[in-house]
Amino acid sequence: MDYLSITGPSRLEGDIVISGAKNAALPLIAATLLSDEPCRIDNIPDVADIRTMLKLLGKLGSRFTFEDHTLTIDNEEIVNTRATYDIVKTMRASILVLGPLLARFGHCEVSLPGGCAIGQRPIDMHLKALEQMGAVIDIKNGYVVATAPEGLSGARIIFDKVTVTGSENIIMAAALARGRSELINVAKEPEVVQLCEVLQEAGVKMEGVGGDELIIDGTDRKPLNFEPFSIIPDRIEAGTYLCAAAITYSTLTLHQVRPDHLDAVTAKLHETGCRIDENGTSMTIYPAAKLRAFEISTTEYPGFPTDLQAQFMALATQAEGVSLIEERLFENRFMHVSELQRLGASIHLKGHTATLNGPIQLLGADVMATDLRASSALVLAALAATGVTNVHRIYHLDRGYEKLHEKLRSIGARIERLKE
Repeated sequence: MDYLSITGPSRLEGDIVISGAKNAALPLIAATLLSDEPCRIDNIPDVADIRTMLKLLGKLGSRFTFEDHTLTIDNEEIVNTRATYDIVKTMRASILVLGPLLARFGHCEVSLPGGCAIGQRPIDMHLKALEQMGAVIDIKNGYVVATAPEGLSGARIIFDKVTVTGSENIIMAAALARGRSELINVAKEPEVVQLCEVLQEAGVKMEGVGGDELIIDGTDRKPLNFEPFSIIPDRIEAGTYLCAAAITYSTLTLHQVRPDHLDAVTAKLHETGCRIDENGTSMTIYPAAKLRAFEISTTEYPGFPTDLQAQFMALATQAEGVSLIEERLFENRFMHVSELQRLGASIHLKGHTATLNGPIQLLGADVMATDLRASSALVLAALAATGVTNVHRIYHLDRGYEKLHEKLRSIGARIERLKE
């Protein structure tokens, strides 16, 4: 098992090219199941979650090549509509094949994804919506067994709360349904918007893209034909590198970004005293004279993203004053707190709120990653800490960050990837 050895404190300088968004690529790869024609997708990040999704589609019968961030995939000869536990258990996003498989083939079996380290994320809203569209759903031996032999029908669906994967699954299902679907309280994340835009380019008629109400006219099981497209930049990776610059008092330029997807993030960085200049698809962050404390509360887009909560907690350890961080989306997303405390962080937890007193001198230690974003928070803290920090269980990092250690090393970090 690999680990990262980081010697701090660091000063960073240079340029970083941001990869494509994993959370946009995963539903769009699943969406190719709606087509029986070859499809090309560019700017796909080469991370473990993408490889897992491709492994799953390969078992279903997909034929594909994935080289130099370009995926060419052909789903004409799908021979199997069963997504097995051995793959689904390693990545919850595997549930995204449920909607497109059912819509195109009228039947599928998808393993229940189970729990998650950061908290429970049930799929009851996915299943309820599919039942409203005419599907018959049974849970047998740990699998969702879904059938709709005559196809799905459009329906008026109101999501009880905002769900990203739930919205994506039902949007894909509605694309091949018979008639019109009205989806209320839809997620507005940029990744959901790109899914809609790609489906529109493939001929699906939609109204309300980018809002919380969508009207979709389905094609009545007529497969789609996707034009080549490119994955949007990863806003979470971009936010992570912005935090890396801020916590090390460094100047850094990011390329291939969408600044408009980062408004909530850059607003908070401005509050800390950092300055950010935007120039088209590039942005440069200049360090604060002295980092100031801040308050954040995670919420759905366009609010502050839960996927950057841990990174900002690492940043708060170096900010002067008392910072408050409220996690409103996932009940267990403070597991990185104890590991940051091993480095010396002063953090008090009460319910869903963390209170941090800073700045504090962090000292290198051995720490353990508990989930994807917690891993990056520990890396950021290590960049600011004095001495050597070893970050273990970095297979979490590999799920969502492409060549993190190489990118950090290229801008001056003293970081090595080593074997246990």
